[in-house]
Amino acid sequence: MNNRVSGILLHISSLPSQFGIGDLGPEAYRFADFLSETKQGIWQILPINLTDLAQGNSPYQSASAFAGNPLLLSPEIMVNDGFITQSEVENVPIFPKDHVDYTAVIPYKKRILRVAYKRFQQMQNKQEYEAFCTEQSDWLDDFALFIALRGHFQGKPWTEWPNDIRDRKADVMSSLKNKFRDTIDSGKFFQYLFFKQWHSFKDYCNHNGVQIFGDIPIYVIHDSVDVWANPELFMLDEEKRPSAVAGVPPDYFSETGQLWGNPIYRWDVLRESGYEWWIGRFEHNADLLDLIRIDHFRGLVGYWLVPAGETNAVNGQWVKAPAEDFFNALLQRFPQLPIIAEDLGVITSDVMEIMDRFEFPGMKILLFAFGEDIATNPYIPHNIGKNCFIYTGTHDNNTARGWFEREASPDIKKRLFQYVGQEVCAENINCVLVRLAMMSVAKAAIFPMQDILGLGEEARMNRPATTDNNWQWRLLPEQLTPSINDRLREMTKIYGRA
Repeated sequence: MNNRVSGILLHISSLPSQFGIGDLGPEAYRFADFLSETKQGIWQILPINLTDLAQGNSPYQSASAFAGNPLLLSPEIMVNDGFITQSEVENVPIFPKDHVDYTAVIPYKKRILRVAYKRFQQMQNKQEYEAFCTEQSDWLDDFALFIALRGHFQGKPWTEWPNDIRDRKADVMSSLKNKFRDTIDSGKFFQYLFFKQWHSFKDYCNHNGVQIFGDIPIYVIHDSVDVWANPELFMLDEEKRPSAVAGVPPDYFSETGQLWGNPIYRWDVLRESGYEWWIGRFEHNADLLDLIRIDHFRGLVGYWLVPAGETNAVNGQWVKAPAEDFFNALLQRFPQLPIIAEDLGVITSDVMEIMDRFEFPGMKILLFAFGEDIATNPYIPHNIGKNCFIYTGTHDNNTARGWFEREASPDIKKRLFQYVGQEVCAENINCVLVRLAMMSVAKAAIFPMQDILGLGEEARMNRPATTDNNWQWRLLPEQLTPSINDRLREMTKIYGRA
């Protein structure tokens, strides 16, 4: 990506849809058309991994680092592909349009998927499905068995399963695959559908000049197929429970840090394997995405290790990871690494050295630009370089308007006014910040859709260190007005990002 470009941050779940959650159906294609019409070159999304009510529906807390989220499947496309009939998707429950009600959406989508699987079983031509299963077997076989077993054990964590299953005894695994054959096959089928719809969607975006910019969460959750199938790669005790967990120290987002609870990688073991698991993960995501943001990038250079049992992240310590060796190994497999580093929070010189060495772009957030001396602030436009992605805010921040109304102090507002040289208020703060980002030298300027629309705190996507009422916001179709289109397109042209 050599040219100046701009784009929109909007997760697939936030798209309009009559089925209660945004999906890969017609509205995804319409939004791709909106991006193309307004000269945007990037559509940034959040992780498309499986989500779970028990994990607060967070796409960053998934039972698999490889599996796609069947909730994002489009029933309309399943009708077109012959997996369900039109009558089977009629009488849709009345879902809220402005947010995702996961407790209502999940059972509805599961019912539709069961119908699709039963019809698929009756089909004669399964060559495409069988080829998919063979190509993805490295992760798909373990994943489908894991999901079947988790259903059988009524959602209990895998460490509470019988020891021979917990420890994956070979003869037991073989018998389980036979016992749960149908459930396993259905899990594979849902993944086949997801990747079939995903690749059609991505091809359409790319054909219309839009790159898909996705996210890799650095960690996986303990109750995941990744840890169950690869326990040697993680810091676990004799009972295969985490002996240490991940988080971040106190920072802008939390006075006591964030205790994520994810198991930490054993980099010594990963290194001995040639980083095989991580390389496989990159290869998988490079097939799905054009650009890849590594969430919590600094954890690949040095990670915050918190002893298991702590109630917050204060009593942790920084531990070095073999970053240079790891990225050299990746470069041997992927000469052009389309990586963007999420380098927010506590960033030390060793992280910056790795980013500079491998020329990974970082992130600059305008909501952070006015909290101190604007002459030296690293997020202020006049201090940033070309090799970065500038944002008004991210999914973890308030919206620009919500920040201005609820969080920005009088001193911050004063500095903001002095910097832009115009009156700033809640009604125009989004346009002011979008313009600042557009005119910057950053190679890419990305805007949450909420900031293009000028929405307030009610449209916030996530509140870090909380688990309730996140990942719910949805775009309403009537919000994409001709005036929004015209303003975004003209601004993109003016600042040379078309």
